[in-house]
Amino acid sequence: MPHTPIDKNKLVYIFNPDLDSIDWTHICELFYKVNWRTRVEDEIRLAFSKSTVTLFVYFEAQIIAFGRTVDDGRYYAQLADIIVDPDYQGNGLGKSLVSKINEQLENYHFVTLTAAPGKGDFYKSLGWKKQTTAFIWPQGPKQRRQHTEPEAE
Repeated sequence: MPHTPIDKNKLVYIFNPDLDSIDWTHICELFYKVNWRTRVEDEIRLAFSKSTVTLFVYFEAQIIAFGRTVDDGRYYAQLADIIVDPDYQGNGLGKSLVSKINEQLENYHFVTLTAAPGKGDFYKSLGWKKQTTAFIWPQGPKQRRQHTEPEAE
């Protein structure tokens, strides 16, 4: 159930905008709003500048969703920072965001993502498959708890 229904005809999708035009304070607020680790404006802007694909979704001149890739520009890409403002979730924005970014990666050899805890079923519903050979080097107890298999005792 959407929190704020929207007219999808009023959505504007902008690929690879001039990053100087982005309100990075607002972007950091959206990370906070979805309970992700705190982002620093200059650092997240720099991270986005290194991405081959960035996508920002506007509704009434306000960014309400965004995403990007972490990639080498040709062979390997990972979808990253797929964020939809919780006030606008339930409108199909996540699906649209992932699909539109994925379309830009058509000729890549390997496209992956790390789902936020509890979001695996969403990605499965879009056709993503769980990878059997992926590994993570946990950057702390929270990542170990949320993103790794339980260790045998």
